[in-house]
Amino acid sequence: MADSQNDNLRQASLDYHEFPKPGKLEIRATKPLANGRDLARAYSPGVAEACLQIHANPADASRFTARANQVAVVSNGTAVLGLGNIGALASKPVMEGKAVLFKKFADIDCFDIEVDEKDPEKLADIVCALEPTFGAINLEDIKAPDCFIVEKICRERMNIPVFHDDQHGTAIVVGAAARNALHVAKKKLEDIKIVSTGGGAAGIACLNLLLKLGVKRENVWLCDIQGLVYEGREEDMTPQKAAFAQKTELRTLDDVVDGADLFLGLSGAGVLKPEHVAKMAKKPIILALANPVPEIMPDEVRKVAPDAIIATGRSDFPNQVNNVLCFPFIFRGALDVGATEINDEMQIACVEAIAELARATTSAEAAAAYQGEQLTFGADYLIPKPFDPRLSSIVPTAVAKAAMETGVATRPLEDLHAYTDSLTASVFKSALLMRPVFEAAGTAARKIVFAEGEDERVLRAAQAILEETTELPILIGRPEVINARCERLGLNIRPDRDFSIVNPEWDERYRDYWETYHDIMKRRGVTPDIAKAIMRTNTTAIGAIMVYRDEADSLLCGTFGEYRWHLNYVTQVLGDKDHHPHGALSMMILEDGPLFIADTHVRSHPNPEELAETAIGAARHVRRFGLAPQVAFCSQSQFGNQGSDSGKRLRAAIAILDQEPRDFVYEGEMNLDAALDADLRGRLLPDNRMEGAANILLFSNGDTASGVRNILKMKAGGLEVGPILMGMGNRAHITTPSITSRGLLNMAAIAGTPVAVYG
Repeated sequence: MADSQNDNLRQASLDYHEFPKPGKLEIRATKPLANGRDLARAYSPGVAEACLQIHANPADASRFTARANQVAVVSNGTAVLGLGNIGALASKPVMEGKAVLFKKFADIDCFDIEVDEKDPEKLADIVCALEPTFGAINLEDIKAPDCFIVEKICRERMNIPVFHDDQHGTAIVVGAAARNALHVAKKKLEDIKIVSTGGGAAGIACLNLLLKLGVKRENVWLCDIQGLVYEGREEDMTPQKAAFAQKTELRTLDDVVDGADLFLGLSGAGVLKPEHVAKMAKKPIILALANPVPEIMPDEVRKVAPDAIIATGRSDFPNQVNNVLCFPFIFRGALDVGATEINDEMQIACVEAIAELARATTSAEAAAAYQGEQLTFGADYLIPKPFDPRLSSIVPTAVAKAAMETGVATRPLEDLHAYTDSLTASVFKSALLMRPVFEAAGTAARKIVFAEGEDERVLRAAQAILEETTELPILIGRPEVINARCERLGLNIRPDRDFSIVNPEWDERYRDYWETYHDIMKRRGVTPDIAKAIMRTNTTAIGAIMVYRDEADSLLCGTFGEYRWHLNYVTQVLGDKDHHPHGALSMMILEDGPLFIADTHVRSHPNPEELAETAIGAARHVRRFGLAPQVAFCSQSQFGNQGSDSGKRLRAAIAILDQEPRDFVYEGEMNLDAALDADLRGRLLPDNRMEGAANILLFSNGDTASGVRNILKMKAGGLEVGPILMGMGNRAHITTPSITSRGLLNMAAIAGTPVAVYG
């Protein structure tokens, strides 16, 4: 069975690397090259202008070329992780993989460079000659002690960051894990005894960084394959090992492990025995990082030390020490300030940022990527997960700040907060577009009631609302369930302390609520008994009543159930002569910008008056995002060429809009391609009133709008903000079951905008 699984994994991995095209990387142009004019600017003669500018001022290379965002991953394949000295060519899949991680996690363009050169000094010469091409160098999988020589020469001669990830990347993540493990164990760096196995590049770098964090050198006991590193030992010694030599008669791991607080293993499988663990101090910290088999398996540790805190290099155990937590983000920060090196202060800033992030509330996105895992800070969650998106902004900002404070930044940032926001926007597509909405929402502390208050997404959104906005969440749900789920999810918010709740099973306002609902609905067939039952079971109706009674400013519902079911109760309670739903607007954030779709949920077959009303509402909402609305009425008919029902209704809606001056641009009826292609539209109707592409697509029926929305979301990678319920004065919004915690936070900001700002 195991052999079959291994064979399947092997073939799957080979297929992954071979199909649909060999390798994991490709190069794409970032500028158009569609005609002779483009060619003249991209190459001869226009390219000469950029060359001359850089010749006059070398710093301008960061303005006119991609160098400031390019990293080289350089290896000679002499120490490939888990594979050993397999040579430069065979190491290429690993280096390509490293380049992919740079792009995925930090949007850094990376080229893998495999060099067939074993001599460390000659290898260093080759690397140094690459400086004009790259903004930074990542040395990878070079055997010790050659790696020390290569890095030293390159750092001395090059004026860009040179970072040996096997050394310093490992050390940074180990430093973060150790710091948090000691926090859990209630021990201090300056007091602990460390026993380490492995005198290679990674092991030495880890120990050196731990010293910089506060560990005392006399408390570090280093062992390798020859036993303890002690003063006077000559066999298999290097200057790096000698720095940790102890003056002692002890000689073996078994001799020195007694009373150790922390074991750091970067050696080989089975090096640490259960009897060694038994000799260690209480609450021992075991960092067994050999791959693929650690120095000791976690279950063996637990048998002799149930209170142990354990980390490995494997993803199938808690606390995986993975360099991807560090290297993309430390390079991101270094590149963005034009750092000349990655110094100790920048590395320590990286350690502290990673460690602090693990102690913070877990992000909803990380929880979604690691479903089923407990992501609450503690013995089994010492460091963040690689797919925690907050790493992308928090760590580079800390690194950039340290670079500026230590004087190695050649392009210091004027505004660190703006820099963090820009990094956040690169991860969360909605962040930049939502900024005007969040700013407007910050002008008042509005109360937002969530109908599905027990839902994990709602709880995470409530946490984010309290951390990032001035809004006051109210959750409808059972307090014991909400409290238990907050605790299980690692959220530090609690009912009645951080937010108020309405318990549908029992609440002192129950009588007031059902009487209010009955008073609204008594001539629409609702008896007192029905009103009582609804106020016990229907959380959407409860939330609507709270808004009706001014106990909340806006309702958010719809994380489960059918949209129109929720809409029915929202309309029953909150609809009046001034408020009626006239469309749902979805903002789809695409690679080339936002596109708004209306009406996706409310009206199936709107008449001309309703279509005009939807256009007016959509234009008003689009302005909330700082955009100038351009509405395209979309149909199979194109500028009157068909007598279809769709075309007739849209033409009639445009005629209604034409009766009064409007403060937005609209045009139609037209096909989708004409709406989005200004050149095509100009050929079809030269005097059309719209310039550029439409940003609001308004359809004549709900099926088409909903279909386009879902295609953009599922096939084009569009991120949805919405749907926004138009016409209800911002008193209610109905989401869909596919919404995420981030989506709920965005909707809360929309709901949190004061009505005066809302318009």
